[in-house]
Amino acid sequence: MSRGGIQGFQRGRLSQILAARRLSQVQLASLVGVSPATVSKWRAGTQAPERDALERLASVVNVTPEWFTRPPTPKVSLPLFRSNASAHVAARAMLEARLEWGQDIAVALSEFVDYPVLNLPSRLFSDPEEITSEEIELAASECRDLWRLGRSAVQDLALAVEGAGVVLIREETGIAQIEGLSAWSEVLDRPFVLLSADKDNGYRSRFDLAHELGHLVLHRHIPRPTERDRHKQLEQQAHRFAGAFLLPAETFATEVRMPVTLDDLLLLKRRWGVSVGAIVMRLRALKILDEEGAQSLFKRRSARWGAKSEPGDGDRSPERPRLLHRTIDLLVDENVMPMDAIPRHIGLAAHDIESLAGLPEGYFQGKGKVVQLARMRSAPVSSGDRPAMDSSTVLPFRSPPKA
Repeated sequence: MSRGGIQGFQRGRLSQILAARRLSQVQLASLVGVSPATVSKWRAGTQAPERDALERLASVVNVTPEWFTRPPTPKVSLPLFRSNASAHVAARAMLEARLEWGQDIAVALSEFVDYPVLNLPSRLFSDPEEITSEEIELAASECRDLWRLGRSAVQDLALAVEGAGVVLIREETGIAQIEGLSAWSEVLDRPFVLLSADKDNGYRSRFDLAHELGHLVLHRHIPRPTERDRHKQLEQQAHRFAGAFLLPAETFATEVRMPVTLDDLLLLKRRWGVSVGAIVMRLRALKILDEEGAQSLFKRRSARWGAKSEPGDGDRSPERPRLLHRTIDLLVDENVMPMDAIPRHIGLAAHDIESLAGLPEGYFQGKGKVVQLARMRSAPVSSGDRPAMDSSTVLPFRSPPKA
């Protein structure tokens, strides 16, 4: 039990801020002007900071002092990272903390709006061995059917994913090795996806998002593995799902001309919004190419263009998340709260909210008009009774509770 200091100091917030800012206890102690032992006591909950120390602490990590007294929302489920290397431990902790801050933003905004109803295929696999290639193809097809996408190229995958109730975050992380992660929020009963914006490649970003969608659909009930081979198996299944979702067998296969050439694949790349490398893997999965044919194309691709880039990579801008951005804009348009009050309501720094919600830098000093995606709440409703999203309709909002 803590002795002295600010009442209600939440030590879990301190651990979260250390991860989010990638600071050690020693570094934070130096910035705040206290001893490392004092920070250790704050983190252990045996001591709480005095008022002056709390204000210095909040200032150096750029949050409000009151943020440290808010109980953290329940943690999201353990994300599955693309790389299983232990060298990324600090990077993973930072990304998990950023994802939890995204959840904080979404939870704070959910007091006033209804998000789109969650609309994902339900799969109850508890072991990756249960998941066959046929099951993956069926799950990808069912997802397209639920979202009424037909079997043509998806024009905007980010919009489709958010319309299905997934909260999408895309921000520069400084960690190019980790393209994305996904997790489930218990408090909102919906998933979150965080994509890295460090590589400005719309083709790769789409595939990364479809890959995370595969994890959400196929692996929700499978414990996160520690064994390398099991982790690799889940990654391969998510890759297979991404290929099946973005390049549906019924229509994509009919557009492939034999023998397959790299120039033909570049045309398919532009039409379907999928890289040549991913197309070759899909052709192998559909048995249009055998292993030898696929390897031959990969070798020719590497010799002609190099291993890490393809012609036209800059032709397609990455798709941008809209849900949190438009929800904040809606709250301001409907006069729920002044723009500059939103960061105070959430408790995070304005620039963190701007980054996580996909807002332009300096948004809270002035904004532009955008179309709404979320809609204001007219009355409290249970999650099972929420109506389907209709971005063209804005209902009267429920006034925030008075203090």
